[in-house]
Amino acid sequence: MEKVLVAMSGGVDSSAAVKVLLSQGCEVAGATMHLYTNEDIEVREKTCCSLSDVEDARLAALRLGVDFYVFNFAEEFKKRVMDNFVETYLAGGTPNPCIECNKHLKFGSFLERARLMGFDKIATGHYAVIEQSPEGRWLLKRSPDREKDQSYVLYSLTQEQLAHTLFPVGAMSKSETRRLAGESGLANADKAESQDICFIPNGHYADFITARAGEQPHGDITLLDGTVIGEHRGLINYTVGQRKGVRVSYSEPLFVYGKDTERNALIMATAAQMQFMSLEAGDVNFIPFDTLTEPLRCTAQTRYHQKDMPCTVYPTENGIRVIFDQPQRAISKGQAVVLYDGDYVIGGATII
Repeated sequence: MEKVLVAMSGGVDSSAAVKVLLSQGCEVAGATMHLYTNEDIEVREKTCCSLSDVEDARLAALRLGVDFYVFNFAEEFKKRVMDNFVETYLAGGTPNPCIECNKHLKFGSFLERARLMGFDKIATGHYAVIEQSPEGRWLLKRSPDREKDQSYVLYSLTQEQLAHTLFPVGAMSKSETRRLAGESGLANADKAESQDICFIPNGHYADFITARAGEQPHGDITLLDGTVIGEHRGLINYTVGQRKGVRVSYSEPLFVYGKDTERNALIMATAAQMQFMSLEAGDVNFIPFDTLTEPLRCTAQTRYHQKDMPCTVYPTENGIRVIFDQPQRAISKGQAVVLYDGDYVIGGATII
């Protein structure tokens, strides 16, 4: 009998995952990651992994008759996710904290703790599918429910992690998951999904960064040719592709093109100038193979829930270069580019 520890967030997906595994005859327990220290108490009540979510997970585990644990990963979460978020923004990038949390916490520390406790595998409520090739290589595939597919934020999973991970609801639709939870008498069957970054539930990224890094200096807003057209309120207040809220006037709509942190300048461009044919990316992880040695035709996605687009990927000394068949809008430093072969994830990297 396989022993599985389910990462329970308090939501319906991970609770339903427990039910699926029990029906398959697995020996199951649940655990929630405690991610915030006392100094972060102001953000804990409206987020995933909040105190109320821990209680929701505990109640679900009780209802399903499985043991339940709470792991304190607050220090690592602060270092790996929250501090990384601040540092990336200050460096002019647009971070994706969910990817960092998956990489270091859910499939890093959580898996390590589970293995130390004698569990064979961990499971989560992610919508994605894990398969094994005839040659024995572990593969990651999109969920059949493309609206809920989460493969984009799972590209960093290694062969070791994939070998010890299960996605019990990964091939189900959200409605099927809710129905299963309801039939099991789970109180969270109709619980609303969390849409915000877990440690910034109000969506005010700049306030969060300012509280940790201090007030950021104002500076010039310029066009691509260096022409000054206004003053920004601190680079952390803007994201690449943003149009509204910049407060500049021009003969045609302008969008945030990039951030020059050395000059403390916010660079604006027209819609036509926001099109990019290529990108460079580093910190690469491949899934069907270990390394890329020659050009590869595939599709690539540069934002969560964006449609993947045809491209050619070239290996470089420090990562990969992706050249698209058609121009792509507002590619952002710090975000992930994820590569696909049909429904299968080839891998991904951080845009630089």
